[in-house]
Amino acid sequence: MCSINELILYRDFTGNRIFFNLAWLIERHSDSDLHKDDAIARYCGSLQELVELAESHGFSGSLWHTFLAYLLVNNENAYSRACEIRGEADGTVSRIALHDFAILKKLFDFDFSVLEQSIGITGAAFLTDYQAASGQNGERKLFHVRIRDRILELAAQLNAASDAREFGHAVTAFYRDFGVGKLGLHKAFRVEHTKKGVQIVPVTNIAHVTLDDLVGYETAKQKLTANTEAFVRGRQANNCLLFGDAGTGKSTSIKAIANRYYADGLRMIEVYKHQFEDLHAVIAQIKNRNYKFIIYMDDLSFEDFEVEYKYLKAVIEGGLEKKPENVLIYATSNRRHLIREKFSDKAQLDDDLHNNDTVQEKLSLAARFGVQIYFGAPDKKEFERIVTTLAAQNGIAMEEKELLLEANKWELGHGGRSGRSAQQFINYLLGK
Repeated sequence: MCSINELILYRDFTGNRIFFNLAWLIERHSDSDLHKDDAIARYCGSLQELVELAESHGFSGSLWHTFLAYLLVNNENAYSRACEIRGEADGTVSRIALHDFAILKKLFDFDFSVLEQSIGITGAAFLTDYQAASGQNGERKLFHVRIRDRILELAAQLNAASDAREFGHAVTAFYRDFGVGKLGLHKAFRVEHTKKGVQIVPVTNIAHVTLDDLVGYETAKQKLTANTEAFVRGRQANNCLLFGDAGTGKSTSIKAIANRYYADGLRMIEVYKHQFEDLHAVIAQIKNRNYKFIIYMDDLSFEDFEVEYKYLKAVIEGGLEKKPENVLIYATSNRRHLIREKFSDKAQLDDDLHNNDTVQEKLSLAARFGVQIYFGAPDKKEFERIVTTLAAQNGIAMEEKELLLEANKWELGHGGRSGRSAQQFINYLLGK
């Protein structure tokens, strides 16, 4: 059997303790000088770590097979990045990948009962037929069911592969269909500062909403969809500002877009105002990947003394480095012009000798969003339509006249008419 030391593209595997210990045992299980106590400690320790991984991610079946599939879909290297969203890479890198797949397939196919017989221990059934404990609503803490199922499906495909070439085709098809690493598996991300600097961290529990869940606003949704559709299809698209009254569905629309176009390679990164100085570092990590990225800024606005908007202006347009074609910026705001304006800004007698320049600088940020979509508060008729639609969707059996009477009472004491207050009213009814 080839040694794991011969891995090239997937050499990072050897840095994983579970992989290293089990691969080391597979390679040396028949050695006459194998120290059994050390082998048992490595084996049982690896079993314990596999069980912890299985329970946190919802894995079942053959833990060894699923674990190797998990490593493969998370390993970002020259081959996997070349294949993500695009399909099988050609050239020398594909031949190097085939070399690695031959080694990994031999490890994948190993019968652990042979190892257990050599070291005098039993437990292979734990590796080959593991049943995870059921979690709340079928969800896992670290992985969504959708991601877990795709990894389990890949493990089954790898098990069915007759040789290294078929093994590689299965892995490559996964990279083509879903991508690789955290960017391939997850829809949405946030930005964090770590010891390694600015990092893009997956959001593991994004709300699975659709545009149909937002009642009304058909014109606004169509504009948002058209711009995003052009972006993911590789056509020209604009940065997008969703502005208007609070609770009208601006943020819901953005989340729905992330869900709708995930399969087309769209990913979303949420950035807060205080992180704008990190935008260049974020873009540097994503500009050469085969995905489309929306940098999402929720509830964006600035007071007149805040200067973070200057970082944003430089990134959108005007800096020396051009914004990558695979990046757009979507923002939501209650303000159309984003930066607070005062009457004093427009006064003729002002300490600022170039008063008009000051005003124009504040207005220029919003102008950098080529698509601006208005979400206004619904009138009474539209609000009542939202309420009746949500009530029907949630199975609330209540006479319509009484429903609307109660809804109108509710909105008077809860911030006025909006999609948010309508949903809160429905939640109130469901909780009674």
